[in-house]
Amino acid sequence: MKLAWVLGAFVALLVLLAVGLRLNPREVPSPLIGKPAPAFELPLLAAPDKIFSQKDMLGRVWVLNVWASWCAPCLVEHPQITRLAAGAVPVVGLNYKDAREDAMPWLARNGNPFVASVYDGAGRIALDYGVYGVPETYVIDRQGVIRYKRIGPVTPEILKEKIEPLLKELNG
Repeated sequence: MKLAWVLGAFVALLVLLAVGLRLNPREVPSPLIGKPAPAFELPLLAAPDKIFSQKDMLGRVWVLNVWASWCAPCLVEHPQITRLAAGAVPVVGLNYKDAREDAMPWLARNGNPFVASVYDGAGRIALDYGVYGVPETYVIDRQGVIRYKRIGPVTPEILKEKIEPLLKELNG
């Protein structure tokens, strides 16, 4: 009887491990999906005397992209963010734990796809958004509700298969 319990527990553990190994760590379910985007009022990266808020985007479907000049994967995903911004959706950048004197030249070198890029030098707002690390990307609807979260770089496949169809649906 005791052997059956041990064997049953071992099999259950193997099943759990097998299921866990098939999960994509980039697709961590976020408790923020379906909830209002956390409020923020931050200075613009390029104009520290001007303040930008998520409220400025109410009534529009938009994308929030968390990035930093020191982030190598941010450079990898940058062409996808640029392509996304060239479409009908505004992309707002959230510059995370960066130095302005590094971030501004990075945008000048690589192109600035953002309608606005806000400066979160301390990372406090990113914490409210549940950022694990950079890059991270959020799709936010007209009512200011988060509809999608991507952890890690946006790839051409993610853009085509997940983000663009969702944006089309939300803008429909």
